[in-house]
Amino acid sequence: MTLTDIAESRLEVAKKIGATNQLNVKDMDPKTAMTQIISKLGGCPDITLECSGAESSVRLAIFITKSGGVVMCVGLGSPEMKIPIIEASVREVDIKGVFRYHNCFPIALELVSSGAIDVKPLISHHFSLEEIQKAFETVTSSTSGAIKVLIHSSN
Repeated sequence: MTLTDIAESRLEVAKKIGATNQLNVKDMDPKTAMTQIISKLGGCPDITLECSGAESSVRLAIFITKSGGVVMCVGLGSPEMKIPIIEASVREVDIKGVFRYHNCFPIALELVSSGAIDVKPLISHHFSLEEIQKAFETVTSSTSGAIKVLIHSSN
């Protein structure tokens, strides 16, 4: 598994939770990023999870995915973006959207409750319900290092 990001703090968390390779693409041109990702993986991936929603990342995901593979768009980005749809079409790269719908929850809950997936390392900040304003400021701050923010209710 190779994870790319523009924040070193997120890449460090990725390393702790099992991402074999991490690559900071902040100041990297797309062709270099593509070459380095494919090199780290030893080839093009069959499945690419795009979790940022950033147009440049969606484009990169389409270009690096193996012909006949799948790009899963998990991140929520701009309502409209320019993507290489002909590239995806001629190489038969399927683009699928995933957005927290009810049919995803039972599987996710089972994986977490069984211990198959430990999400605790992803929770970077904890807040009480009374600190909700601070929680939202943290999650929207580019300098907070927030990955996932948990708001605890009083119950």
